[in-house]
Order: sequence, then C-alpha cells, then structure tokens
Amino acid sequence: MTPEEQEDEQFYRDTESIAFPKLDDHQLSLLEPLGERRVMKRGDVLFKAGQRDIGLAIVLRGELDAFETRDGIEYNLATARERDFLGDVSMLQGTSILGSSRVTSDEAEILHIPAAELRRALAEIPAVSKTIVDALIMRRRRLSRDREFAGMRVLANRDARDGHQLDDFLDKNRIPHRLIDFESEQGQALGKRLHLTSRDLPALITPAGAPLRKPSLREVAQVAGLLRPLAFENETEIMSDLAIVGAGPAGLAAAVYAASEGLRTVVLESYAPGGQAGSSSLIENFFGFPTGVSGGDLTWLAQLQAYRFGAKFSTPAQALSLHYDGADEYPSCLQVDGCGAVLRAKSVLIATGAHYRRLEAEGCEQFEGMGVYYAATALEGQICRGATVIVAGSGNSAGQAAMFLSDGAAKVLLVIRGADLSKISTYLSRRVEAKENIEILFHTQVRKMSGGKLVEEAELENTATGERRVVRTPAIFSMIGADPCTEWLPGEIERDEKGFIKTGSDVADSPAWKESERQPGPLETSLSGVFAAGDVRSGSVKRCAAAVGEGGMAIAGVQIALAASARN
Repeated sequence: MTPEEQEDEQFYRDTESIAFPKLDDHQLSLLEPLGERRVMKRGDVLFKAGQRDIGLAIVLRGELDAFETRDGIEYNLATARERDFLGDVSMLQGTSILGSSRVTSDEAEILHIPAAELRRALAEIPAVSKTIVDALIMRRRRLSRDREFAGMRVLANRDARDGHQLDDFLDKNRIPHRLIDFESEQGQALGKRLHLTSRDLPALITPAGAPLRKPSLREVAQVAGLLRPLAFENETEIMSDLAIVGAGPAGLAAAVYAASEGLRTVVLESYAPGGQAGSSSLIENFFGFPTGVSGGDLTWLAQLQAYRFGAKFSTPAQALSLHYDGADEYPSCLQVDGCGAVLRAKSVLIATGAHYRRLEAEGCEQFEGMGVYYAATALEGQICRGATVIVAGSGNSAGQAAMFLSDGAAKVLLVIRGADLSKISTYLSRRVEAKENIEILFHTQVRKMSGGKLVEEAELENTATGERRVVRTPAIFSMIGADPCTEWLPGEIERDEKGFIKTGSDVADSPAWKESERQPGPLETSLSGVFAAGDVRSGSVKRCAAAVGEGGMAIAGVQIALAASARN
C-alpha cells in the first residue's frame, strides 16, 4: 500500500462515525412528524442517479444499499441499516444525486422526509441539523477522495480547451467527476461502448450512464442540477425580497444572513460560487481558522449554509440588465440570461466582483486555459509539478499562488512590476522571501508567450535594464488585479472613475436621494434599495474577510430599506 493509500485509509477510519451516524430516539421523534413511513420489498428502488430533490430516507428496519453504476457494473458505496439515513450533500443543494439506492433485505421500512421538509428541519431543529449536515458534508468529502468513484465523467482529447473548460466548471462547482483522456485505454473503451468519436468530444457521461455530446455549460449545469428553474413554465415574473447578483464571499455571506432572517432570497451566479476567494489555495488570515482554510472549502460551506436556510441559487445565470421603478413595490427588474421570466425584487445586492485583468503580453489570449491561468488550485497544481512556473502579480493572491505552487513546482518565478512586496501582507511576504524555490523578479513583466496547443515558453523583460530572457514553462498565472463587473448596470447607478460602484455618503447628493426622506445606508447605491458589497464597491478593502463583513452589513441595510418602503 502506497503512503497516499495509507493516508486515505486512515482518513476513512477517522471519519466513519461522522459520515454514518445512528439517529437516536429523540432525533427520530423530532423527524417522524415531518415524513411518512413506507414499506418496501427486496429490489425496490428508493432513488436513481440523476434525480433531484429526493429528500431524506431513514431506515427503521431492513437494509438498503447505495451504489454507483459504471460501465454496466454496480459498485457499492454504502449499506444502510436500522437508524441509518441515506443521502448526500446534493439534498441541501437540490443538485442531482450521484448514486442509486435499492432494498437488499426481504422487506424494509423507511421514514421518508420530503426535500422541502428536510430543509425546514435543518434550519429550525438544531438537535438533528448538526448530525445530518455534518454527515452529508463528510460523505461528499469521502467520495472526493475515493479513487474509484467516477460521478460524472468528461471524455475529451488531451489538451483540448473545451474539455478543460468542462472540467474546470464542474470542479469549481464541487461536482464529483473525472476527466478522461480519449486517447487512453480507458477513454478508447468508453468511447467504443458509448459510440463516441472524436467529433463528439468533449462528451459528458452522466451518473446514469447517458452521454451528452459537445454540451454547453448550461446543458452541463442542467444535468448536474446547478441551473435551477427560477420560474414555473407559465410564469412571466418571479417575485423576491432580495436578489443577489454574484456568489463570491460578499454574495454568499449576504445569502446566509438574508435567508436566515426569512427573506425570499435568489442568488444569481454567472460561473461558479466563490469568486476570486474560491480559487485561493489557502487563506491563512481569515478569522477563526488558525491553520488556514482553502478558499474553495470556505465558500462551498457558506453556500451549503445559505441553502440550508432556504436561499435559491441558479448557476450559470448571468444578470443582463437592471431596470428600476422607485414607485413600484418591487422596484428592481432583472433580466436573466436563459430565463423567460423577469426577476422582480424589493431589494438588490450587487456583488459581482471584478474580472481578472489580462497580461499585456503577445499570445496571452491564445493560451488562456491552456497555460495561462487566473487561479492556482489543485487542478493547476498538477500541471506544474516538477516544472518552472511563472506567477505575475504583487498582491496577496499572487503571494498565495506562489506559495501553493512552490510545494510541487521545481521553481516559481514571482514576476513583479514594482520594486517591493509592500502590497502583500507581512506574514505572507516573509514566507515568500524565505521559500528556497521562489525567485522574486522585481521591475519585470511578461512580454511574450509561445508554444503549440499549450504554452511552452515565456519571454520576460526587466524594465529597469531592458534585459530580456526566455523561460521554459507550462503555466503562467496572472494575478495583476481586476476590473469591476458593472457594464450591465444602468447609468443611474453611480460609479467612480474606475467603474466601481459608489455607495453611502458618496451618493447622498444624487437625484434619487435628494427627494428621499432618509439618507442612503453605508452600502446603498444611488438607487434606494439597491446595494453593493465586496470588490465591486468603490472604496472596499479587497480582502475575503472584508467582503464577508460587507455582505452581512448589506443585509442590515436591506432590512432598513424594506421597513421604510413598507411604511411608505
């Protein structure tokens, strides 16, 4: 057994009791009124892979298996007996279940709790919520470490941009999956069995075994259950108390606080929750995590928390425009990409963050996603193992990326346009300077990139001396800042000279507020009831913890605005 396999085995032993707890009499008595008892016979199917909103099944007697079907063969995932419950974290999210379950004893009796009742119980009954939520989260973590579990499979040509995009989309949305090279032995066998040729790639094989040929991100999201219909078929309008545009740290924090306060909350995310923070390999200065926390884990858990309180998410769902009528009870009307109905909201929080800036280097656009990256996660870390890599930037994101990549890369070149590390937090800059395989290049910029399908070389220039050098590298990470995502907003929402949204005292003299009986809240924009938080806001501190604080603070402002509107 390899050291990695031994580590996995130890992890499974240590987490067994958390992932598979037995419910006690008190917990069962609290859950009994929320569900209905069902008697099932051997072979009866409880749920199938791909189903959504399946609810929770508690075994009262008998035995059921949870299993994955892969290439026509069933693989057991777990066996549930008396007082066990069947379920996965997808129950909280409303996403597609990854496995199937059937009765394996002669007879079984279960208590089935519908999804809506389960979410209510998890929000309102602490005596059961911690046990169940901890178990569902741990089961997903165990599945993610399982080298045999497939989940969804992406079949793609090696180094194909569209295949890597599907892989990245599923990865950032925390959907268990495998990327399979079409030219590999496994890929050839899979393609032959499903009658897939290179013309069909990339292909997504669902947990039910059905292939989707060249799917769009929206099609992938629909299969995964990420793209939730906001409206019923015949609805032309969707009403909400709060629409949150953007699910970075500020948007997620706002979703948690708003939903926990009983506000009907809809969250629109254009790609994947987490924003820039979600791509951080390790955040070491976030309150409450003495040994640090990965940005992906932090924002994923925040999303589950918001789901638990009843917030509705839709991904990918991009807000195309915002129209405002201050005289209406629902003054903000949002047009959402791919949705035929208009989202009408009593209040709006703009938390769209910012777009990563592109390096002004020849060939940069050609290699985006194929050697030029804007995040350093485990996915990119595998590409860099044993190689020389380049990180361009002078802020915390660049420092965190350099430290993370240095664990596997032979060498990390930290390329900085300026003369020092003053923009990086002191604790982090000291670590960067002390790391033996990180070389800091001041007064340096990336001028050119070259290669075949993937980037192979980068040309660097020392702007102080004019000297140029060529570096062999499979990866260049751009961490040089970002521009606000505000191009979709109406002109009535005032912005500063860089495009960031003005709030609070900076908009007190705007036309809408001059006619109002109250002053704008600290995070309120030039339109009453429309708020901004996080990186998109002018004057905000560009840190994860600051964005989380602003998200919570915005909801206090939302409640004041809603109360004032109700009085009027």
